[in-house]
Formats: sequence, C-alpha cells, structure tokens
Amino acid sequence: MNRYPLWKYILVLVVVVAGIVLALPNLYGKDPALQVSSSSAEISDLTRLQIEAALDEAGITAQSSEISGNNLVVRFADEETQLRAQDIVEKSLGRGYVVALNLAPATPVWLRRNGLEPMFLGLDLRGGVHFLMEVDMDAAVRQAEERYVSDFRTLLRENKLRYRTIGRQQSGGIMVRFRDAAERDAAIKVIGDAYRDLQLTAGEADAGDIELHAVMNETALNETRRFALQQNITTLRKRVNELGVAEPVIQQQGLNRVVVQLPGVQDTARAKEILGATATLEFRMVDEQHAVQDALDGKVPAGARLYYDRGNQPVLLKKQVILTGDYIIDAASGIDATSGGPDVTITLDGKGANIFSRATRDEVGRRMAVVFIETKTDTVEEGGVLVKKKEFIEEVINVAVIREQLGKRFHITGLDSTQEARNLALLLRAGALAAPIEIVEERTVGPSLGRDNIKKGSFSALMGAMLVFIFMVIYYRVFGLVANLALVINVVLVVALLSLLQATLTLPGIAGIALTVGMAVDANVLIYERIREELHNGNSPHASIHAGYERAFITIWDSNITTLISALFLFAIGTGPIKGFAVTLSLGIVCSMFSAITVTRAIVNLIFGGRRLAGLPI
Repeated sequence: MNRYPLWKYILVLVVVVAGIVLALPNLYGKDPALQVSSSSAEISDLTRLQIEAALDEAGITAQSSEISGNNLVVRFADEETQLRAQDIVEKSLGRGYVVALNLAPATPVWLRRNGLEPMFLGLDLRGGVHFLMEVDMDAAVRQAEERYVSDFRTLLRENKLRYRTIGRQQSGGIMVRFRDAAERDAAIKVIGDAYRDLQLTAGEADAGDIELHAVMNETALNETRRFALQQNITTLRKRVNELGVAEPVIQQQGLNRVVVQLPGVQDTARAKEILGATATLEFRMVDEQHAVQDALDGKVPAGARLYYDRGNQPVLLKKQVILTGDYIIDAASGIDATSGGPDVTITLDGKGANIFSRATRDEVGRRMAVVFIETKTDTVEEGGVLVKKKEFIEEVINVAVIREQLGKRFHITGLDSTQEARNLALLLRAGALAAPIEIVEERTVGPSLGRDNIKKGSFSALMGAMLVFIFMVIYYRVFGLVANLALVINVVLVVALLSLLQATLTLPGIAGIALTVGMAVDANVLIYERIREELHNGNSPHASIHAGYERAFITIWDSNITTLISALFLFAIGTGPIKGFAVTLSLGIVCSMFSAITVTRAIVNLIFGGRRLAGLPI
C-alpha cells in the first residue's frame, strides 16, 4: 500500500493554502493613483482634506485616499481622471510637494493589513522609461586630484613649508614647485606620511624650480572610480525618491554604467533633466584686494579666479572654497521676503555648520559669492559625424555682504525662476553626483504597450498550459489529471513567492513561468513512464507506483539541478530582463520539484493508496 504519514499530507495542504493566500493580491490589479510626498512638510489629515476639497470643487471624485508614512495615495477610477487630478492637486498644494502619477495595488484591506502585496510589474509590462547612464570616470579622477590640491595647501601651511605654486597638471597628477630642495624633501616626507596612496617623484624644471610630482597609484584610482559609481547610484536613488516614483530599478551595469528604470513615469523630460543634472554649489569669498579689470586684462592675481554672473558681469573670487554642497542636508525653495524673488533655504549638517561658522566669523562686512556648477553633455554634428561635447557651466548666482556669522541655516537668492529654485532645491537635497553622468541610451514604453505585453504574454502562457493539459489527460488519463492539478499549484506557488519576495515580473519572467510549466510536466512524464515500465515488467500496481517515484527521482533531480545552476549564473551575471527570467526560472524549478514529486504523489496516494488494484488508469 502507498500511503503518506499524516504530517506529510498536512505539510502539503499548508504549503498549497499559504501559496493561494500569498498569490491572492495579484487578482485585484492596480488603481490609477496620485502619490503625494514632501521632504519639507508633514503629510497629515489636513493635507488630505485640502486635496479632497480641491477635487470636489473641480467635480472629480476620488475612490479613496490613505496616508502611509509621509506619503498620501489618492486612488481614481481611470487614468483620464488621474491626469486631470494631478494638475488640480499640484495647484492646490503649491511648492514643497511632489505629486507623482502612480499605480496603487487594489488589494483588499484584510490582505494589506497582513502585509500581503502583489508582485511588481517591470517596465515592459507597466510602461515607463529606461535610461542607461555612463559615469565619466576621467572627471571623477580629476575631481579627486583637485581635492588633493586643496589638501596639500592646508597640509603644507600647517607644517610651515613654503611653496611657490601648487596645481593639477593637464596630463594628470599634482605638481608642487618649491624654491629649494630642502623644502621639497621635507614636503615629500609630510605628504608621503599623510597620503600613502600617492606616488611621489622629485624633479627639477628648466627654469631651476624644484618640483614634486604626486600621482595616484592604481589602487587609489580603482577606489576613486568605484566610489564615484556607488555614490552616483546612491544619489540617483535619492533623486528618484524625490520624483516620487514607485518601484524604481537602479542597478550597476559593468564598471562604469548604471541602469535606471522608472515604471509608470510619464513626464520623461523632467525625469531626464533631474537624473542627469550635476548641479552643486561652492561658496567663495570675493577678492576685494585686487581690481577686476586687471584680471580681464589677463593679469589674474595669485590665489584668485575670474568668474561671471548671470548678467555676464565679471566677478573676481578667491580660489579657496569655503564650503561645498557636500554638507547640505536639506534645501527648500520659497520666496524671498525682501526682494520678492525666488530663493532656496539651505540647511547644513553639523560639520558643515561648524566649518561655515568658523569661515564667516572673521568675514563679517565682506562679500561672499555662491557659485553654481553644472555639467551638460550635448550631441552635435561635426562633419556629418555625431560628437558628444561636454560643457562645464560655472556662474555666480549670488553675491551678498555677510551681515553676521552664518551657521546651520541661510538663504540663497538670485535665481531666475521659481522652477529653477525648485529644481536646485531638489538636486541639493538629493546630493551632488560624484562624477558627471551621460545618458547613452533611452527607451520609453507606453502604458498601452505594457498592457498589450501582459495580454499577449498571458495568452501565450495560457495556450501552452492548455495544450499540455489536453495532452496529459489524453495520454495519462487519471494520472494526467493529477499532473495538471500539480501544474496549477506550481504556477500558484511561483506567483506566491514572487509576491512574497516583492520581485519584479517582466515579459521574460512570463517566459520563465511558461518554461517551468513544461519542465514540471516533464518530471511527471518521467515518473509516469517509469510506472508504465514497471507495470509492463509484471510488477503490482502499488509496487509500480512506488518504484516509479523512487527511481525517477534521481533523473529529475539531476536535470533540475543543472538547470538551476544555469539560472543562478544568469541571475549573477545578467542584468534587467535576464535577471527577471532567471528569478522566475529558479523559483519555478524549486516549485516544480515540490509539485511534481511531493504533491502528485500525495494525491496519487490518496486516490489509489488504500485500495486493492488490478491495474492503473495510465
């Protein structure tokens, strides 16, 4: 007799029921919604009442609204109403709020309360925008060398070592010139002890200057590039959060590229502008000891640099940077009470506040400038060939007299528009990119195309499953019905695991599910053919069932393990859709091993295990 112990039947039942419950949220679909968030204001019931009042006045009815954390989600019946509502809500709330288009799960409350959510849909199924971005590693190295220049100045002054000039070389590295070899040798020891990741070389120029060359070694270069890439990924994540995008995909590809996928985004121009921008700020003192005209005539004083403001007027600033945007932890746009123009309120972290306080303590009554720095990459045609040109924009956006010692919070004025103030505040909140990035590939998938992909993908998977069902019933009869039931359970378990892991389902992922259906039935074919062989050899029905499952197991195990290894390598090495295919394939293999062996045997044991059999309907 073939019988399972009671605990095995209970285990199978618990797993199947749990799978059905976990997969349930995917049956309810998603509602068009608005996601309202703010980094400077708290989302409360007052915000919700304000939005509801504005929508009622415009004759728009929201299905529901709910507050989760510092986000408010307002659901609508269709996408047309959603789009109309976005403009109304943006005007109602004003500046300081991000109102993003979203798709909110229509999962019943009792499921959401238990933490059950549907799986995410990828870009090809939901629609949105895909960017492939390349990090400018040469610029990352240049910026690192510029930091070394500033650090060397401070270090040599602290050790009372006199030098003539110090600066970054165009060919790479830093060069320091001294008046005599003794000062240079002392500097080599001091710099060498402080910066062990630099290669220091002594030399002499034709003019008799004593020189010191410092070059980053290979380890330092690799670390700089790796840090730039990781810092850019972190910054991009923050910027995407500011845009209010749900379920974004931001991941590294290769050594210098980043993939950004924003499902559901419809304003691609703004997404491009925000993600690719490299805006940051520098605070410098105005050089009031030298004449601007001398700098215009080509005689720029040592320790100073010529800039231009937005009215194209020259401004002479000191080279020493008081503070950079790296210390900014918050920025909010608003209106300046004095001038009535747009402004940005800056909040510094503790370290930045101390630096700024010490730097401005002795500068009260003098002028300080705010330099806006941005990198733009444009593709232009030269001689019939498309060439990418980088433009570095450095302009003074504000010059003001320091009236008092500055600290943690202060204001920046001189911006052209409220939109520019909002964008600058967003970029400063998210942080500056460690190195400029360039969008090398852009793809947009419309929501209608995503729905079409879902329809076609689901139809193809369903048709494949139906053909398998028909074949199994005709060829294996009752055992075929058992295999079909196991296939349904297999798909339910895969969907349940995708939902539990909050994985993203893509079109290749649907292909992976369809493939696991074939692999699961293949395992049952091996078992059933083995049972038929045992019957042909004259064994009893119960002995044939036992031998069929026992002897086919090792073959099924070997074939599934080799496929699982391939899927794991695809997941480790692949990106984007390939990872989606690997995830569903891996989960499908694990679930098919359970459903094709454990579940089918439990059902077969229930049907045939307690009876005397003259034969089997196989």
